[in-house]
Amino acid sequence: MELPTSFIHSAPKSYSYEVTPFKRNVVAIWILNHGNFSYTDKTPRSIWGFYNTKTREYSSPVNATKQGDIVDIENTTPYSSMQIKYQGIEAFFV
Repeated sequence: MELPTSFIHSAPKSYSYEVTPFKRNVVAIWILNHGNFSYTDKTPRSIWGFYNTKTREYSSPVNATKQGDIVDIENTTPYSSMQIKYQGIEAFFV
């Protein structure tokens, strides 16, 4: 499977993306870290987010097995589609 054509990010140095089926119309987008790790021979991966192929919408992950809220691709980073929630005084500096 390939990344959606609307996916605007390119993988950071020593990272790559992988797309796997998740549900009928949804694919999971994973970010893979190709760094050297002494505890495993496998490439560590983390969920970046989900993409609905029918509605063409991205959603952030709650975890690797559950979709979260729909997000705008412009508000995501190359590392994750999760949105930063600023609280308290942090909200004034954004």
